[in-house]
Amino acid sequence: MSASHEAAQGTAAHEGFGVSKTDEEWRRELSPEQYAVLREAGTERPWTGELLDEGRAGLYTCAACGAELFKSGTKFDSGCGWPSFYESIRPEAVQLIEDDSLGMVRTEVRCANCGSHLGHVFPDGFGTPTGDRYCMNSISLNFSPES
Repeated sequence: MSASHEAAQGTAAHEGFGVSKTDEEWRRELSPEQYAVLREAGTERPWTGELLDEGRAGLYTCAACGAELFKSGTKFDSGCGWPSFYESIRPEAVQLIEDDSLGMVRTEVRCANCGSHLGHVFPDGFGTPTGDRYCMNSISLNFSPES
């Protein structure tokens, strides 16, 4: 992880968000796997997430704080191994941050309410209305089906 990414992670953990908790509080509330992805910007293995093949109508929320993030109607099969969406529920629902870790430049997606890592967005959502592919970790999301 680059120094700039580590600094951003430290800031995200405590400042400027609707939900602000200490690392100790996050560790108590999240499973070790969730903590590694949501709070340490890890990535779950492709093709393993519970929400990858979820096809019901409903709402995707942040697994850390419950904030609304994506509507099921924006989900599409990108073939990448992670749930993909072409836009967030509202532009202000997510925070986009340049990520230069792993020797490449990508755009990290975080929950704007709590700063948790969700995944990355790429400009290769071919055939979608926006051209974007929000490649999200299933473990970063909860799903509530429409009733």
